[in-house]
Amino acid sequence: MTADTGGSGDSPRRRDASATREAILNSAIEAFTRLGYDGAGVREVAGGAGVTAMLVNRYFGSKEQLFAEAVDRSFAPRTVVSNDPGGMSEQTAARLAARTSPEADDLDPFVLMLRSAANPRAAEIIRAAIEKHVGRHLTDRLPGPDAAPRAELLLALIAGVWLMRKVIATPALTGIDEGALTRQLHELMEVLVNAPPATSGGDATPGAISPG
Repeated sequence: MTADTGGSGDSPRRRDASATREAILNSAIEAFTRLGYDGAGVREVAGGAGVTAMLVNRYFGSKEQLFAEAVDRSFAPRTVVSNDPGGMSEQTAARLAARTSPEADDLDPFVLMLRSAANPRAAEIIRAAIEKHVGRHLTDRLPGPDAAPRAELLLALIAGVWLMRKVIATPALTGIDEGALTRQLHELMEVLVNAPPATSGGDATPGAISPG
């Protein structure tokens, strides 16, 4: 009895195409994470997936589109930012401290971002993915005015801690007790999550010390 290779969604041909596309995408994520956008080529991605470069282009059209899909897949899971509005700063601080500990696995989306951001087009794609998967999520959950800039400041804090602790591995941050780091991050994040800064002109904040 021959296999059905017709147009049904469950045909062997359709399953093989899906598996091939998935293999190419996984290979692309690995290559772009290891080498960045400029360092990874279609041929290398094809080799990692066990296919030809022509087949990669047939499935994804171009290296740029392949990179866009790899970034979208990598940034979709929320591994650090909390989904709980009530415990946003506390939970995010704890996750960040744990995920950036010297013993933790690398955060591949951050590595991909770091090694690709020097390319202007890659930076645009990364920026769109951050906005899609994390930026809007944070902005929608932060109370008060100026939610968008506060959300990006929170992301900048997360990225900075990751860079200094996990990539550069500065002694003070790699050696700090995880509980102490969590508490300090919680305090910093609370300012951004629950204390919207004033953006309009007018008198200085009561109690503030003016320069000069």
